[in-house]
Amino acid sequence: MLERAVFFIEQIAPGLYVFCAAGLVWAMWRYYRARQALAGAQFELEKELERYRASSALTAVFALVEIGLFITAIAYAVAPTLRAQPISVAISAPEVEETPLITGVPGGLANIPGPGTPGSVLMESVPIPGLEDQLNLGPLATPTLTPTPVGTIVTDVPPSIGCDTPDARLTIPANGMVVFEATNVIGSANTTDFAFYRFELNGPSTNNAWAKLSEYTVPVTDGELGQIVPALLTPGEHLFRLNVFDIHNTVRASCTITIIISPPIPTATPIRE
Repeated sequence: MLERAVFFIEQIAPGLYVFCAAGLVWAMWRYYRARQALAGAQFELEKELERYRASSALTAVFALVEIGLFITAIAYAVAPTLRAQPISVAISAPEVEETPLITGVPGGLANIPGPGTPGSVLMESVPIPGLEDQLNLGPLATPTLTPTPVGTIVTDVPPSIGCDTPDARLTIPANGMVVFEATNVIGSANTTDFAFYRFELNGPSTNNAWAKLSEYTVPVTDGELGQIVPALLTPGEHLFRLNVFDIHNTVRASCTITIIISPPIPTATPIRE
């Protein structure tokens, strides 16, 4: 839940900066007006009222500055740190009741405690004809693993667009991939006169119009580009685009794929007997 909030603040950081800037202009204007009125006030009650207004405006200025610093820390320190951490899944082993296990060895001796005696008795096992041949089963077959939901690929989607260039390439997510949890975007974003690259989305979450998700100013070649957080998006089929810009703010390379945003997969609850 905390990670979702952090990535959400990172994505809407530009809008929050605009809000803080507008609030600062308004608060500074109120402070200036209050100081002017205080200079021209003749009665003590008027002066006290204008001092209160100036103090309120100054408090708003400091509060908006602190909010801006908080947003900056989230967008440029906390979010990149969380994104760089590997995703680990803890699997707890089922509880197993410890029960003494006695295994007989064909053709050998088994040391089995005798009932009611402190020692043990030696019992010779009886060899079973053909058992050795039955145990010699040859090489074991390797089980076929089914794909995990994160790697599920839907085949009946449009082909990718522009992803055949090394300047803008997406490896994860792949075209038609189902995304239901925070997923690291892997690929390349680099070009001549590189300036920045941008993630854009088009689908139910954006009213079927292209919308910017996030921007990054460091080129990447065959590495981690960023992250998709589906918890903030509407389930359904979306177009996901990687645009690479040069220093003239021109798109030099682009890669567009189709992804399917899915609700989180429910976790199965083990049944205890």
